[in-house]
Amino acid sequence: MNTVAMEQRKRIHPHKFTLWVGIASIVMMFAGLTSAYIVKRNQVNWITFEIPTVFWVSTVAIVASSVTIWMAQNAFKKRAMAQYRTLMIATLALGVLFLGLQVVGFNQLWESGMTLTKNVSFSFLYIIVGLHGLHVIGGLIALLILFAKAFSSKMRNYDIVPVEVMATYWHFVDLLWIYLLIFLIMIK
Repeated sequence: MNTVAMEQRKRIHPHKFTLWVGIASIVMMFAGLTSAYIVKRNQVNWITFEIPTVFWVSTVAIVASSVTIWMAQNAFKKRAMAQYRTLMIATLALGVLFLGLQVVGFNQLWESGMTLTKNVSFSFLYIIVGLHGLHVIGGLIALLILFAKAFSSKMRNYDIVPVEVMATYWHFVDLLWIYLLIFLIMIK
């Protein structure tokens, strides 16, 4: 292999680079929000609250979806398209289940009087978890696109890069949720 070819192999794909820049900016945003949460919780009118139990169940769903997308990526690499499609369906279903359980949790909070405008502590909860939910929705849209391509008869491209990018992003939102859940439990 010549030097030019070896140099090109060492370079990161532009889509992967863009993903990592995006992940870094999302990490910075959530670091800022959680830092602000820590500062604000020292206010006199701060109200502590319990996280709904359903958030733990939603955590199981998103962790399971991370496992299924990892398995889907491996199936794609082996060109086991039937298995890949099945695992993508499972990942999508678990992602939708995660969001549904989050909505149930927020309904429980709302019904218990923890509304968005009642106290700044509740506002932080809604904003932090809501922004994570928006990132999950973005991931679900990208999953739907990959899903549609997997079932398309027009396109038979075995380019692994989109699958790797999606899997990396999905693992990221999974880890981000675990961080946020632990943060909200530990820092009351």
